[in-house]
Amino acid sequence: MTVAFRADPFPTNAELDALWRCAWGAPPSSGMENVLKRSLGHICAYADDRLVGFVNVAWDGGVHAFILDTCVDPAFRRRGIATQLVRQATKLARERGAHWLHVDFEPHLEAFYRRCGFRPTGAGLIDLRA
Repeated sequence: MTVAFRADPFPTNAELDALWRCAWGAPPSSGMENVLKRSLGHICAYADDRLVGFVNVAWDGGVHAFILDTCVDPAFRRRGIATQLVRQATKLARERGAHWLHVDFEPHLEAFYRRCGFRPTGAGLIDLRA
């Protein structure tokens, strides 16, 4: 099966909901259509017409962009889809004027993001839900 990657296809809420439930075990926490309208861009992976992967490129309106919500349907993992999503998101951010691309991740994803070209930096984080 061929997987096609598309920049800014604006998937429907139903498509994103189905992918989120497979990848994260729950639907998106907010209306993604509003998130995507404000983003620098997003990349989607499709197997035929089925959404099987997603990454969002948020930004600060200036030179900093941020990788968010990288996910792949578990039935399509271990095929390089997430790597290609991040590579295409990196290209998109560069083409749209970002100078820096940031990503936060859990420790078990460090090797993946290093292979995608990210290097570690010092950062701080406050959990605003606490």
